[in-house]
Formats: sequence, structure tokens, C-alpha cells
Amino acid sequence: MGIIKSTVRAGQKPSKEEMKRIKAELKEAAKHPIVYTADCPESTPEALKEFALQRAEMNRQKRRLTVTIRIQPDILNKYKSLGNGYTGIMADVLKYAVDNPGILTKATK
Repeated sequence: MGIIKSTVRAGQKPSKEEMKRIKAELKEAAKHPIVYTADCPESTPEALKEFALQRAEMNRQKRRLTVTIRIQPDILNKYKSLGNGYTGIMADVLKYAVDNPGILTKATK
């Protein structure tokens, strides 16, 4: 049994036939045991603990804080017109500005 591949474009749902094929392949794969090789050994408890610590650190770095800012109503309305997720877009714009110091230099002049 190998890798199950299926291509679905954004906004497209897989066909019923495609879903049946995938489900059948998954059922067949579940019948076979996992075979570990020298290239891919079974993870040790220590390795799993290290992975968990790394994941926890990644989650801490991704965490977003809630802040209050003052912003002109017309700017806020433009962001809100983008629909759900507009606050994430605002955060991305702020991050881009901070990561590109030239933008901040131009804005302060």
C-alpha cells in the first residue's frame, strides 16, 4: 500500500466516486501493520516528549494577544468590508510593515 493521492481545487468537493475510492484504499491500508525500517524507526518516548515540547513552543509563538487600538472609522470600515477574518488581515498588514522598515520610515516622514 502506498500514498493515496487526490487533487481537489479550492472550493471544489471531491466526487462521490473519488470519496468511495479513497475510503476503500483507507480500509485496505488499515488491514496492514505499520512496518518500521532503518530509514524511519519507531519514535522513542524521549523523541515524542521532545516533539511535544517543540510543538508547545510553536503554539506559544503563534499565540495572538488581544489589544485595543484607536483607528479612524473609515479605515476600520474598509477592513470590515473584507468580511470575516478582517482582523487577521489587519495583523498581517502590521506584521508586513514591521518586517519592512522602509515602510515605517516613509510613514513617519
